[in-house]
Amino acid sequence: MSRLVEKVHDAVSRAKTEVHDIRSKTKDFAQKNDIPTQYVDLTIQFIGASGIPKMDVVGTADPYFIAHLDNNIKYVSTVQRGTQKPVWNATWYVKNVPTTASLHVQVLDKDDGQVTDDNIGKFTTSVSPGAKEVEIEGPIFKRTNGTFWLKIESKKPDADLERCPPYTFDGPIHFTRHFSPTVGRLTNINDERLYSTWKIYVKGVHMFFGDTVQPWNRNYKAAQSIFGSGPSALAVRSGIQAGHRLLYARSTRNGFGTITQPSDIMALLCGGKQAMGSRAPVPHRVKPAVYTYIISRDDESLRFSETGAAFFVDFASKHALHAACAETVRYSGEFHPRPRGGWAAFSEDTPDDATAWELVIDNNSGTYSPDKGVLPQLKELLEYNFPGFSIYALDHEDPELKSSREACREYALKFRGVKQEELQPHSQEGVETLSYHASSHRNDSMSSEASIDAPAEEGGLPPPQ
Repeated sequence: MSRLVEKVHDAVSRAKTEVHDIRSKTKDFAQKNDIPTQYVDLTIQFIGASGIPKMDVVGTADPYFIAHLDNNIKYVSTVQRGTQKPVWNATWYVKNVPTTASLHVQVLDKDDGQVTDDNIGKFTTSVSPGAKEVEIEGPIFKRTNGTFWLKIESKKPDADLERCPPYTFDGPIHFTRHFSPTVGRLTNINDERLYSTWKIYVKGVHMFFGDTVQPWNRNYKAAQSIFGSGPSALAVRSGIQAGHRLLYARSTRNGFGTITQPSDIMALLCGGKQAMGSRAPVPHRVKPAVYTYIISRDDESLRFSETGAAFFVDFASKHALHAACAETVRYSGEFHPRPRGGWAAFSEDTPDDATAWELVIDNNSGTYSPDKGVLPQLKELLEYNFPGFSIYALDHEDPELKSSREACREYALKFRGVKQEELQPHSQEGVETLSYHASSHRNDSMSSEASIDAPAEEGGLPPPQ
């Protein structure tokens, strides 16, 4: 009986290989004979899976998946905790996809605290429309490790290739919130927002920026220490990249969500610290805080964290930290929220949902020194992604920016329980900084023989997140 099962598995494996070969040969034939490529806009719904095996002796599976379209754009799912029958019901919109494209999906089991995650299996399918039930091919003897369900819809493109190049991400806009590895260990800290990072996978970056990128600033001393040549710069880059992996590592504790309306942005900006003179926390109120951000060239995600976190102070550049030492980014700087009219005119008695909110974003980044001439495109990009949320894009030397930023910080000190050291952070005795953990993580990674093909870092869409 076992021999029969093996023959069946071998036959299925050969059939899959032959289908993949036919698809590849069809692409090659079209390219060699200059047959015009046909494009479609895709809606891919990742429904769920069943029969996922346990990869650990103790416990159950925590599956997630990474999908690629021809290795040009990727989608990283949420982690489904403690289940062998995960349900995602996740949707992915991609514009101008060749009809000959292939969808490659790798399913993994999240292992918190490990350098790599267990590889459950993979599959490849075409982008032809319809419901699909696909076997997950395991890494050992190509045995089936479960079944995956998805549905693909396609339609005629609604944008030309000049405006939207092939494989353009089109939503939904979703975010991930990452908690630092030391949260829970720092007993003297009561606001874990200071030790969190966010990614928002924005759409339409190429529509507004084209091929424009911002290179690292060769006139900035701190940037020279990171991107320069020689062993010292290499060591600095290695430490920053290790810190980035820790900041954006996938975890079962990560938060996930989508952004469809202005209140969703407000929810991301809410803090939960205890207000001045009050014993009760102030949840669900917009926190007057300044954030450091970059828009990544790699996956075109908006990545950010609170600027005042002492957790990051011993790194040469927070912008390089968020960018994983990328030599170019789409844009970078700082931003802060404010009620319409500014924080100076705001009353603490006014509920957050009773006022209109604005986002003030700038190019205040010494590491990349973004061109202020691109600020109008930055404003248009954010307005396109966050309709109904007023956007002000200001140069870092603009007096209006300085006034608005200081009013934000003053309000935080006076009414929202923020301490002065959070605005002017410095390392404190007994506080384990990110660089300390990055150094330990880097040493562990260098001594590990684990495969680098099983990603431990949150990716996302790209470009997706």
